[in-house]
Amino acid sequence: MSGFAATGPHVLRRMNATAVLGALRASAGGTARVADLMGATGLSRPAVTRALGLLADAGIVEFFEGNDSRVGRPAVRARFRAELGHVAGIDVGPHKVLVMITDLAGNVRAQHRVVGPPAQTGPELAGLLRTTLVEAADEAGVAPGDLWAVGVGTPGVVDHERGEVVLAPSIPGWAGVSLLAELREWLGCPVHIDNDVNLAVVAERWRGETSDNLLFVQWGERIGSGIVIGGKPYRGANSASGELGFLDLVTPIDAEPPQASDGLGSFERLVGARAILGLAVERCAGLRAALEHGDIAPLFTAAEGGDADAVATVDVVAARFARGLAAQLLILDPGLVVVGGGVSRAGTVLFDAVRRHLRRLLLVPVELRVSALREQGVALGAVRMALDSAERRLAKDTAA
Repeated sequence: MSGFAATGPHVLRRMNATAVLGALRASAGGTARVADLMGATGLSRPAVTRALGLLADAGIVEFFEGNDSRVGRPAVRARFRAELGHVAGIDVGPHKVLVMITDLAGNVRAQHRVVGPPAQTGPELAGLLRTTLVEAADEAGVAPGDLWAVGVGTPGVVDHERGEVVLAPSIPGWAGVSLLAELREWLGCPVHIDNDVNLAVVAERWRGETSDNLLFVQWGERIGSGIVIGGKPYRGANSASGELGFLDLVTPIDAEPPQASDGLGSFERLVGARAILGLAVERCAGLRAALEHGDIAPLFTAAEGGDADAVATVDVVAARFARGLAAQLLILDPGLVVVGGGVSRAGTVLFDAVRRHLRRLLLVPVELRVSALREQGVALGAVRMALDSAERRLAKDTAA
């Protein structure tokens, strides 16, 4: 007991400061009154006041007089200084890099997307990542070396604990690239990496859906899924769960599965964005000119307008997607499916058809929603991962 008495008050003050900081950051606009923080943390007024003083001494919090439209002296409010630092979230794909720069509250200060040449190798993609990060940081008015943390989302199998890309079929030479070590040496800050769909799930639970049982499907040229069970992400024994894109619905049982040279899985070659484009070109003669630039949006626009060929093509896409999705749903029974990625922009004409086909394939109903985050989900999840790292630095600054 005597040892606790000697060190307890100091430890308790740090714990209180951490709790108050968390409540302040969660407040609307990152500002709150002492009374608000008392309610959010359950701490007494003196404890909250001492914690705010500790945070202010560390430069993390500042005070101002609020305008609460009340009689008498305006209440003093505390504000989390989100501008104190910045983090980066990076979404890496076979053909593109998307970088977001945010402050410590997750407010986006810059966003930069670059499309690279086809068939990029791992080292080439690493170079594109660096130049895109520089451009995004410059747009945000932040030096890359001043970032507090960086999160990276990538396709493939990622060992999250070791921070290594174990397998990346869609990007030749990407697995084994010493990306994290090089970025850490260059930037001088923590750099973390995870599977892109796992990060999209993180973003969904941060900025979108909060269901404890959730299947998130990233639908673009690649197709993958992230699984949340009991409020916790499920990665699998080898961090390879949710690889929906490699589900084979077309090869006969007694036949040898074809070996793809493009790194795409069987389901991706059946209903990924590239496959949808090929199907539309084949079946919608009147849309071929509109589709020649590789954008599948004209297909869904035409279907919305009642074009018979487009409607029929979209129905084929929906039926194929529902068949693959049903395989996961029959096993997991998540109750909620959220679809993100580029194809999620197709709108109700596609997803109403997917729901219709799913009803015929499932034993119990499932709710299917389109993610409000669309194509930004992976980058936002990477931002959230970087912010978690930055929060550990804030805790250290508070302890100091």
